[in-house]
Amino acid sequence: MHIIKRIWRFYYEGFRNMGPLGKKLWIIVLIKLFIMFAILRLFFFPDVLQQQFSTDKERSEHVINEISKP
Repeated sequence: MHIIKRIWRFYYEGFRNMGPLGKKLWIIVLIKLFIMFAILRLFFFPDVLQQQFSTDKERSEHVINEISKP
């Protein structure tokens, strides 16, 4: 647990002592990550298995069949 605390302190101090330009760049990076993983996923990557199959058993059988195809 001591190592996790040291890692947290390292990043916390680094971000706290960062200049204004660095903070603005990190905000831009975080906004872009949010857009890529939250918003684009909703519109461009629908849950196909959820739409095509009604139970977990059917979904798992489909995935196993697709993976094991030669």
